[in-house]
Amino acid sequence: MIRYTLEVEGMQCGMCESHVNDAIRRAFHVKKVESSHGKNQTMILTEEPLDEAALRRTIDSTGYTVRAVKMEPYEKKGLFSSWKK
Repeated sequence: MIRYTLEVEGMQCGMCESHVNDAIRRAFHVKKVESSHGKNQTMILTEEPLDEAALRRTIDSTGYTVRAVKMEPYEKKGLFSSWKK
């Protein structure tokens, strides 16, 4: 699993967050997407790598601006994750 953390400028409210989340869901196959206007951040979880240029275009088309994209491996941490070793 891969986690993308995007710095998104221009979100002012919960509707802005929904607008960004819906645009991402329509354009890409993702497991989870959450946005926070307070943190100016969108977090995406996906199985496959995303095209960063397409991701930026998708968000830019909604009227918001992507300032930074960070990609990192993600491992779900559940109640029994410490027992796996």
